[in-house]
Amino acid sequence: MTHDGRMAPGAVLSWCLAAWLVTTGSAVAAGISAGAVVVAAVLWHRRRAVPLLLAAVCVAAVAASCGWRLATIEQSPLVDLAQSGRLVTLEVQVNRDARVFTQRGRESTVVGVVVRRVAANGLDLRLRDSATAFVDGRATDLVVGQRLVVQGRLAPSDRSDESVTIDVVRRGTSSGVAWWWAASEHVREGVRQAVAPLSDEPRGLVPALVDGDEGGVTDGIEEDFRRSGLTHLMAVSGTNLTIVLAVTMAVARAAGARRRGLVVVGALSIAAFVLLARPEPSVVRAAAMGAVGVAALGFGSRGGLRALCWAVVVLLFVDPWLSRSPGFVLSVSATAGILVLAPVFARRLETWMPRWCALAIGVPVAAQLVCTPTIAALSGEVSLVAVFANLVAAPAVAPATVAGLVGGLLSLVWVPAGHACGLVAGACASWILTVGHTAAGLDAASFEWHAPWQVLIVLVPVVTWLAVRLSSRPVLFVGVVLGFAVGVWRPPETGWPPPGWVMVSCDVGQGDATVLPVAPGEAVVIDVGEDDAPVDRCLDGLGVHTLRLLVLTHGDADHVDGWRGAVHGRRVDQVVVGTSGGPDVPGVPTHTAAAGEAFAVGETSADVLWPPADEPPAGDRNGVSVVLRATVRGVHLMLTGDVGEEAQQRILRSGVDVTADVLKVPHHGSADQEPRFIDAVGARIATISAGEDNDYGHPTAALLALLRARGTQWWRTDLDGDIAVVLREGRLHVVSRG
Repeated sequence: MTHDGRMAPGAVLSWCLAAWLVTTGSAVAAGISAGAVVVAAVLWHRRRAVPLLLAAVCVAAVAASCGWRLATIEQSPLVDLAQSGRLVTLEVQVNRDARVFTQRGRESTVVGVVVRRVAANGLDLRLRDSATAFVDGRATDLVVGQRLVVQGRLAPSDRSDESVTIDVVRRGTSSGVAWWWAASEHVREGVRQAVAPLSDEPRGLVPALVDGDEGGVTDGIEEDFRRSGLTHLMAVSGTNLTIVLAVTMAVARAAGARRRGLVVVGALSIAAFVLLARPEPSVVRAAAMGAVGVAALGFGSRGGLRALCWAVVVLLFVDPWLSRSPGFVLSVSATAGILVLAPVFARRLETWMPRWCALAIGVPVAAQLVCTPTIAALSGEVSLVAVFANLVAAPAVAPATVAGLVGGLLSLVWVPAGHACGLVAGACASWILTVGHTAAGLDAASFEWHAPWQVLIVLVPVVTWLAVRLSSRPVLFVGVVLGFAVGVWRPPETGWPPPGWVMVSCDVGQGDATVLPVAPGEAVVIDVGEDDAPVDRCLDGLGVHTLRLLVLTHGDADHVDGWRGAVHGRRVDQVVVGTSGGPDVPGVPTHTAAAGEAFAVGETSADVLWPPADEPPAGDRNGVSVVLRATVRGVHLMLTGDVGEEAQQRILRSGVDVTADVLKVPHHGSADQEPRFIDAVGARIATISAGEDNDYGHPTAALLALLRARGTQWWRTDLDGDIAVVLREGRLHVVSRG
């Protein structure tokens, strides 16, 4: 299949030019536009120069748009008013949804607006300038399309696409929004109402799938979806619009509509989607990519690339700043890959598998390959599980989106019917969440890209060529895919100890032993297990020959009886015990720790949070375990001994800071836990030290459910062996050795 690529040079040149011009001035843009007009005039009668003529016309249009918009901002009266810092009165219209953020413990709201009128110093001007407004407190009642009067102080904006920022001092009266904006807000609220009975994570994800409302999406979901390559599902993208288009056009086709009627239905669906999801840059992008699909329906797949190029030029003409938007780059790249590369994969795969399966594989592979250089440039890493995660999650995306949208519409009429659809959407969203969390939890889910991202521009075409060649050879293709899957699921050993380790939870059976690095060959050891050999083996593997500090959290055998193995052949500087005491290590001074103390040794520092100095054991040594909040190279670790629910509650009431990146789960994962303590720690990673097939049932199902509900990933010594938490390029990873 051939593609009409005559528009491609013009689209690429316009894109590159716009990305540069928005950082310059209006005079430069005007000069380039005039030059492009001259070139177009020269080429006008040359038939063989059609691609160059189209490129010149596109460049002239985009440069003219840049020059006009930059001149409007440069000459705006708001820029002069911002220099005075005086209080002004403005009539504004909200054009982006309000977002709440917290700074220094105080809530504020940021919202995009268009300034339509300003009154100050005897001036009363009507204009149409973009600005960003900052409002004290939670102002989520500000919705797109709403007009209101505010008083505030102006300040110059550091963005070239807006005139000023507004620090709102007082909000005045507001007028109602247009009926179409009011209707879209009612539907968005209906979607939230439909999923209200669901648990936290599905309740937050469904509105994001339907209309891009990410207010309920947690940081944990965002991080896991980023690692697994599913981030595009949470933001409004071509995927969301494609699903809506597919449903509406299928209904129209069933009603007897033909090609021209389908184009009209598609165009109306796009307009309604933009109203529902808001006309923000990402939504406009999605609408343009949806228009490309509708155009391909009208002009044939050969015209899809031409439609994409025209969409790029039109979008850059409307908003030249999209040229520097990461989302724009990813949207266009993915769409181009699907139009050009996916059919190639599908045709070759169809020779030995059903067409639906070939398309299901070809589309995500094509999109991921084309987007890889951009993703590496933006995030500094490349996901190895993105294609697999998208393949597995894809069947649930459309049902979740459609059920959520239908539930939102039904909730406006009859709430129970909306809830029924919301349950269906929630079940599908739960599957997507499971895929995202599981894929992100794999050790080889992604890898850091340290070379210049431009290298991938050369490397990706080579990989693409190899993938295309393999796709028509079933034995080789399946073998490579299976080998790759095994490598991601169980990556090769990286050596032990892994570089950058900040904590190791040793496999000592039904007991505890944790090691924190101090310097090469030196460590702080917290607990030693019950037997000598396991802790000795673990310390040997880490190359530890000096214990700068040996902390024995409490006197139970599974925490202290292995002390001889820990000190064997090693120098020990000091022993620290809790109020329940511990063994005497010959020739080593012992100190009894109490809450409020702190220590720092090399790379490791720690605050003692528990127990209080006057806390007697009272027969419960677990309850007076030494609890440390340690820090190693900026990573916070909560080391909890065997404290149970009561002690955890008292620690919370004391008001100390318990937040941490990593949690050593208390008491081997017993059910004696305080959920509020787990919440307050907020760790993304948890380690559980328990013996294989132990008689206590550790870790308990209740504890694992508690961690799962909070999005905490856990590793267990009974299943994973020694567990190392590793800091690489500012991100935490876990490497285990069974």
